[in-house]
Amino acid sequence: MSVPRRTVLARTAAGSAALATAAAAATVPVLGAPATAAPGSSGYLIGLGLSDITGPAAECGMMGYSQFDQQTAGIHLRPRARAFIIDSGERRIVFAVAENGMIFQSVHRGVMLELARRFGDLYTEQNVALTSTHSHATCGGSSNDYAYNLSILGFQQQVYDAEVNGIVEAIAAAHADLGSGTLSLGRSELHDASVNRSRVAFERNPDADKQHFPNAIDPAVTVLSFVKGGKQVGAITWFATHNTSMTNQNRLISADNKGYASFSYEHTDHGVRYLDGRADFVAAFAQTNAGDMSPNLNLRPGSGPTDNEFDNTRIIGERQYHASKDALATARSMSGAVDSMLCYIDLADTAVDGRFTPDGQPRHTAPAAAGVSLIAGSVEDGPGLPGVPIPEGVRNPFIDALGDPRQPAPSWLTDAQAPKAIVAPLGLLPPVPWVPNVVPIQIVRIGELYLAGGGGEFTIVAGLRIRRAVAAALGVSVEQVLMQGYANAYHEYVTTPEEYDSQQYEGGSTLFGRYTLPAYLQEFTRLATAFAARQQVPRGPAPRDISNLQPNFQPAPGPDATPPGRDFGDVLTQPAPAYTAGSPAAAEFVSAHPKHSPRRNGTFLEVQRRNASDDWVRVANEGEWAVRFYWSKRGTAESVARFTWDIPADATPGRYRMQHYADALGADGVLRPFTGTTNEFDVS
Repeated sequence: MSVPRRTVLARTAAGSAALATAAAAATVPVLGAPATAAPGSSGYLIGLGLSDITGPAAECGMMGYSQFDQQTAGIHLRPRARAFIIDSGERRIVFAVAENGMIFQSVHRGVMLELARRFGDLYTEQNVALTSTHSHATCGGSSNDYAYNLSILGFQQQVYDAEVNGIVEAIAAAHADLGSGTLSLGRSELHDASVNRSRVAFERNPDADKQHFPNAIDPAVTVLSFVKGGKQVGAITWFATHNTSMTNQNRLISADNKGYASFSYEHTDHGVRYLDGRADFVAAFAQTNAGDMSPNLNLRPGSGPTDNEFDNTRIIGERQYHASKDALATARSMSGAVDSMLCYIDLADTAVDGRFTPDGQPRHTAPAAAGVSLIAGSVEDGPGLPGVPIPEGVRNPFIDALGDPRQPAPSWLTDAQAPKAIVAPLGLLPPVPWVPNVVPIQIVRIGELYLAGGGGEFTIVAGLRIRRAVAAALGVSVEQVLMQGYANAYHEYVTTPEEYDSQQYEGGSTLFGRYTLPAYLQEFTRLATAFAARQQVPRGPAPRDISNLQPNFQPAPGPDATPPGRDFGDVLTQPAPAYTAGSPAAAEFVSAHPKHSPRRNGTFLEVQRRNASDDWVRVANEGEWAVRFYWSKRGTAESVARFTWDIPADATPGRYRMQHYADALGADGVLRPFTGTTNEFDVS
């Protein structure tokens, strides 16, 4: 049986929000499910797919570091969404990994609505798990939560559209790719791609927890391999390290170290060319409990293993890639059921039984509040609360409109959040709480592997305790359970009560108080117990939808302009006449604002070589590792696009050129595509 092509569905982003909003009412043909695997067979139906989720490459606030002036100005390595569908014959699950900052509930809701429009009730919140690699070098603004849009200046429709459409396209491609296959599971360890950035807090934990992590890191690497027709066609690799090798000084969109690991697997190993509209191999590098795990091995942003953020991104990515390969070498075939279950909990108002608290006394969670240490941020990776502090002399129109979140907290909240020194009572701010409090938890089973999905950044010990609780309820070993952080929602950190008491950055960012983790332990135990018995649990409180209350204060670009005597696509700086392999080439073009056409699932540049038939063939393009795109503005409306290409050491000698693609917005409101082509140059 031939392997179906995993075609990237190149729908345009335009109008996707309207589609998502009207999804439930839309009347369109519903795609039926392909034939399922025979119940009880050792094989599965498996499908894999990917798509592009790159947002606007200019003047869009970046998500993660909360820097008011960190706005996009080009592309380093395009972020993508990767989806995996597994069907046992009785049940089906979807696992999707997005190379973005977080899976916000707005995006989760949008994906579910669009899946319902396309597939009816085949894919729902109950059997779809969405998670993020937590890159801090991608576009922000897809959230409907005010706290996460402060530094972005509000909700950004283009970013939301790119993420929702890209994730749905990846899932649809995986659906189209469904065919008979097998799974195997492998494990290894990686000790030089993470460091505990909150050792003071970690040391407060009991010895029984610390002994599980003798070096204060979680070195576990878990790999799920997908095989069709005797050929490996994909892999999911789980490993805990922050995706923050790119620093808060960076302005280029990047999938960061986990993105490089995926790129190594797909492009370098398997020859995937993303612009070809197909991928014969799909590799995702997912997070687990990475809350206190940093890739900056010297405990400074951009430092360790080297002092170059691009090199660090590559090296930490390579180490994850090689650890994944090591795990695959030990992988063994896996069989067993596939299943999933999800419910919602209210983290602002959960009564916690004494069985789950450190002192055995009943406790209660509290409405969200940010601590002083959140504002100070993580010294090792970057600062905390979005948009705060505001640079001196700069006004944030978002705060002007909604008010400053730094407000005095009532005494009852101060008591409930102790020992946190509250700087912003996020759960009490008008017009609605600035962060979500009703969030999902989910358990996913894939054969002998179980995922405990939650929408927080769990420290390694917090994750360990949840894994133990879930394993006990399921009657399996703790090694079979992974903490799937950054899943289906986002509400910042989850520390242990002992870690919380130290009020390091992670503790100050544990928004719902000291008993957040005990609440999770209680609710995961409840869900896992029902999961093991195949008993339905109530869906729980409804997550909020405040999509109609979304301001945006980011100015939109106007019509494009060119310098006097120049046209769009003109080459301002030509490449040199000749280069040697292994050296960098560069060119600059008169361009247009990337927001006018983000070119998702496309590119702004191709590097082409003349072949023996005198045809120009693409050998590299923006979106891949070797090509970088730097955007800059001249005056108020002129754009310059600069591209660099790191010529591979093994590049084929010959005649080359660069070709730039973009779309210019005219004063009449019409978008007009243009192409710019450099002089030819030799590579020897």
